[in-house]
Amino acid sequence: MHILLADAVFTDGTLYRDHGVVFERTVLALKPNSELRSEYGPACTELGEGSVLLPGLVNPHVHLEFSANRASLTYGGFMPWLQSVIANRDDLIGGCGEECVDEATALMLRNGITAFGAVSSYGFDLDACVRAPQKVVYFNELIGSDPAMADALYANFQERLFASQSEAREGFFPSVAIHSPYSVHPVLIRKALDYAKAHRLRVTAHFMESPAEREWLDHNDGDFKPFFENFLRQNRAANTPDAFLECFDGIPTLFTHAVQANDDELTRIAAGKHTLIHCPVSNRLLGNRVLDLERLERLGIRWVCGTDGLSSNYTLDLFEEMKTALFMHPQHDLLDLAYRLWNASTRHAADALGLNCGTISDGYDADLLVARIDYPINDQLPLHLLLRRPTIESVYIEGNKVKG
Repeated sequence: MHILLADAVFTDGTLYRDHGVVFERTVLALKPNSELRSEYGPACTELGEGSVLLPGLVNPHVHLEFSANRASLTYGGFMPWLQSVIANRDDLIGGCGEECVDEATALMLRNGITAFGAVSSYGFDLDACVRAPQKVVYFNELIGSDPAMADALYANFQERLFASQSEAREGFFPSVAIHSPYSVHPVLIRKALDYAKAHRLRVTAHFMESPAEREWLDHNDGDFKPFFENFLRQNRAANTPDAFLECFDGIPTLFTHAVQANDDELTRIAAGKHTLIHCPVSNRLLGNRVLDLERLERLGIRWVCGTDGLSSNYTLDLFEEMKTALFMHPQHDLLDLAYRLWNASTRHAADALGLNCGTISDGYDADLLVARIDYPINDQLPLHLLLRRPTIESVYIEGNKVKG
C-alpha cells in the first residue's frame, strides 16, 4: 500500500488542496492530508512543497512505426505531406526498429502518458507495444481500396490481428483500425467490423482530415484525383461519407481529426455515441482546419486529445498538445478550455479507449503522476500546469512505480 501526501491533487476538473491518495493496484481513497496522517501515521510519504498528484495522461492516437522521422517529411499541406510519406516510407519504416519504438514509448512515459492507443499499419511495433509499461490499446489498421486485392489485404490484416490477439493480456488490448473512408473498400470494412463486434474489440478510424478527402469523397475530384488515378487506377471514391459512417452503427468508435466533417456527419457521429480525437499539432502541420470544439459540444460529441505520430508531430507529449490547443482556440475562455483539455487527456480519453484509468478515484487503476512545481498553487493551476509544465518525478501504473 502507498499513502502519498501532496500539496494538491488535481483530477476530474477538481483541485483538492492538501490532499493525498491511498492506493494499491487501484485507488483506495482520496482524502485530506490531516485525515491520512491520523489514520496511517508514519506509513505516509510526505511529498513536500510544490507536490501535485495528477492522473496519468492517456494518448488515444499515435502511430509508432514512423517514429524515426525527424525532418524527412514535408509540412504545410496534406498532399505534399502524403507524397513525402510515400517517397520516404521505406527509409522511415526501415529506420525504426524495436529500439526506435521503445524510445517512443519511453518518451511518452517521461511525458506522463500511462496509456495509449497505437495505430499499427504493419505490425512492426507489436513486440515493443507488448513490453511497454503503459496500458496499450493496439489498433491493427486495415487499408486497401482495390477490390482485386481485397482477399490479400484482408489476409494480411487478419495475420497481424491474430498475432496481436495471441499477446492479449491485462493492459494490452488487440483492437481494430479502419484507415479512412477513401482508403478501404466497403466489403473489407464490413468484414473487419463484423469481427470486431463479434469479439468485442475496440475500433478507431481516421475521418475527414483534409480538404482533399472532402473533395474526393463528395465529388470524385480534387487533389486526390490524380493520386488515385496514377497510383491505384481508381477514378471513384471507395465510399461516400454517409455510407462509411453507417458501417459503424452500433460500434462505438474513436474517429480521428474530423476537421472537414459537416453538420450532418457530426450529427450522425453524435447519434452513434462515437468519440472524436483532436490532434491540434498534426492538423496545423498538415495544413488542415482547426476543429470546431463549440460545434462538437453543442451536438453532445465527446472529444479527446491525442498526439498523432512523429510523422506529423515533433514530439509525443500531451502537455505540449494541450498547450498548443490553448492557443489554437482563442475564442474559448482560457481557464475553462484548460479544464476541458485536462479531461480530454485523462478520464474522457481513458473512457473512450475502454480503460479503467484517467482519474484518481476510488476503484480506478492507480495510474498517477507525482509532479513538482515551483510556483504557487491557486485556482488557475490547470492552466499553469500547461503554461509552466511540472517536473514529473514519478509515474505509477496500476500501483507500481515505473519511473522515478
